[in-house]
Amino acid sequence: MNEFALIANYFQRPCLDAAVLLGVGDDCAVLRVPPDEVLLVSTDLLVAGRHFPESTPPFDIGYKTLAVNLSDLAAMGARPLGVTLGLALPNVDPAWLEAFAAGFYTLAAEHAVCLVGGDTVKSPQLTLAVTVMGRANPAQILRRSSAQPGDWIAVTGTVGDAGLGLCSILEPNSAPASLSPADLTFLHSRLNRPSPRLAEGHRLAEFAHAAIDISDGLLQDLQHILTASGVGAVIEQAKIPLSPAAQAWFQADPTAQVLPLSAGDDYELLFTLKPQDWPQVDFPATVIGRIEAEPGLRVLDAEGQPLSLLPHGFDHFPPNRTSQP
Repeated sequence: MNEFALIANYFQRPCLDAAVLLGVGDDCAVLRVPPDEVLLVSTDLLVAGRHFPESTPPFDIGYKTLAVNLSDLAAMGARPLGVTLGLALPNVDPAWLEAFAAGFYTLAAEHAVCLVGGDTVKSPQLTLAVTVMGRANPAQILRRSSAQPGDWIAVTGTVGDAGLGLCSILEPNSAPASLSPADLTFLHSRLNRPSPRLAEGHRLAEFAHAAIDISDGLLQDLQHILTASGVGAVIEQAKIPLSPAAQAWFQADPTAQVLPLSAGDDYELLFTLKPQDWPQVDFPATVIGRIEAEPGLRVLDAEGQPLSLLPHGFDHFPPNRTSQP
């Protein structure tokens, strides 16, 4: 199967979105941005063995490849407009491609997203590149730089599930023996099939101040907001929302309780808002802290005492910390 047959067989499908004037099959896609809106663009690379275990099923890889990009749009309160997909493949495996495309298009159909272009190449390492395009009212775009002192800090859903799922895959003995198969299945699904919070992000754009998706760890991603906004924050560890599966894990292994502070891949939204606007939050979310005027980040434990050492989130190029005091 050559490159063009691969595209035609697995990735060239009709698009019914009126905003897509020309999709897969030409040198460029042609998209129409609605009047009074602006175009938002985000790109992510996913490399096998780095962003997901090489044992990950191809359906889940396809699903997550799109999910992580849609999550970027959600973090800014945008709606999807179209997406491109770059595939660097070690070989052409029809069964793998069929499952990958099924996962990708399953999520695309859920959010009415059209694949409008991309590229395929041969590579020794499976690598995926997605560029997602969205649209939004320029006056309602959520930014990292708009948090204000006195804001509440909140998160959607639950935090730490994907990190625990990854731990249980990379180090199977790390999962407590008391954890049920259903709990493990749930944690794996949260890792492999995250839910981009597009509806929540679009709603937050009406009243929230700042937002980001939790991709590299709660504290690390929150720090991006603090740095961009020139503010500080205090977080209460006991208020971080946990799923029943995570609670069962931590009950059996309390030493793992700091993981939700640093584990990534949850793709929940972390956002700030005025306390008086909290009644407008009409979806599952939890207040976990507040924004302060003085720069710095403090995390309080269950007794209200600051944690002396904060865990680091994910970093592709971490600094050498061996020389740090």
